[in-house]
Amino acid sequence: MRVIVVSTCVIFALIIGRVGSFSRKPLLHALPLWVLAAGIISIVPLRPESLYTQITAVVVAIMAFYLLIPSLLTIASWASGFLSIGFIVASVAYADVSAPTATRLVLLFIMANIVGYCALLRLEILQRKQFSLLNEEREQNLALQQEVEHRKSLEAQLRRLAERDTLTELDTRSHFIKRAEALLERALRENSAFCLLMIDVDHFKQINDTWGHTRGDEVLKQVAKTIRQSLRRVDVVGRFGGEEFIVAMPNTHHKEAVTLAQRLTANVNTIELPSPLNQVSVSITVGIALKSNERSLDLLIQRADEMLYKGKRNGRNRVELAR
Repeated sequence: MRVIVVSTCVIFALIIGRVGSFSRKPLLHALPLWVLAAGIISIVPLRPESLYTQITAVVVAIMAFYLLIPSLLTIASWASGFLSIGFIVASVAYADVSAPTATRLVLLFIMANIVGYCALLRLEILQRKQFSLLNEEREQNLALQQEVEHRKSLEAQLRRLAERDTLTELDTRSHFIKRAEALLERALRENSAFCLLMIDVDHFKQINDTWGHTRGDEVLKQVAKTIRQSLRRVDVVGRFGGEEFIVAMPNTHHKEAVTLAQRLTANVNTIELPSPLNQVSVSITVGIALKSNERSLDLLIQRADEMLYKGKRNGRNRVELAR
């Protein structure tokens, strides 16, 4: 009899394993539950004298199906129902259980299934609420992250607007002064050379009055592009205001500064403007101030500006160095 029961359990498991595709048949997803239930039921014909001990085991197994073994509510219900009905049928068939006893077993197992079902149902409801809250929190975090990235993008755009002149793509006056002051402090600390170039586009008001501000802006863009391409990577270039530009040149002595300024004026003279500005001759005047005992950038700017206006008085399109 033992061999028959054990063989039946094995055959039952093999049949379910061959027939079932666990992902498509949820009831077969918990195959161990079915095999365990069949094994518990098989104890009745093997040891009918221990029926009352087995009843306790069945109640414990029912509660375990619902609460201790991870499974879907439907699967736990079917497995517990199979165990309850199978055990009652086996008890009546093999243990000579009387009708009143069988009725008490039915009521006991119904109560165990109701308690287990309600407990697991409540757990699943709580899990769904928790999952919903987690999804909501994830969506809120995603929205918050997008908002943070958007704010960072806006901050980057505002920083760019504050640091870059929109017309010429050079440093704005405030950003240039911030960078130039840092270079001057380093030059003072290291006792190295430092100079400033003040640059002004000659007769720019005449260009604006003759060709309009839009054409004048095109001239400024071309001059700014030429300045940027003519200087070194270590030099800091900014638009000081209107048609004026300013350059901070670290580690640069007066001879090198004059050479760079003369090369810059020569390059500006070769600018070819598109029609109808192709007949306009563009030139600049440059004033140079070298660091001496000043510890203020404003004083250097003032000296370079004085040299710039000196160059304008002396005929423009030239370089003037403060002695």
